[in-house]
Amino acid sequence: MIHVVAAIQVKPGCRENVIQAIKENLANVLAEDGCLGYSPAVDIDAGLPPQGDMREHVITIVEGWESLAALHAHLATAHMAAYREKVKDWVEGVDLQVMEVVD
Repeated sequence: MIHVVAAIQVKPGCRENVIQAIKENLANVLAEDGCLGYSPAVDIDAGLPPQGDMREHVITIVEGWESLAALHAHLATAHMAAYREKVKDWVEGVDLQVMEVVD
């Protein structure tokens, strides 16, 4: 199983636009072969000492994929290309962490 944590840095004032675009594409992603989960999230202050600073301009997507092949196929879909085109003026960058579950 593959986990992906994608941190999307958005321009000031654009977070809600990007969240809406993610929500509009969510059903397409969840219907993909090999998608085990795809959840957008934003930081909250949990009051936990090790928690870092709040990132008000970051949307994190927590993803689960059956395999690297499924992840690569996801990135090549037409709906993801359309999503990237839609948000390109609102997004400053994306950081990915791709991990494999240790058995």
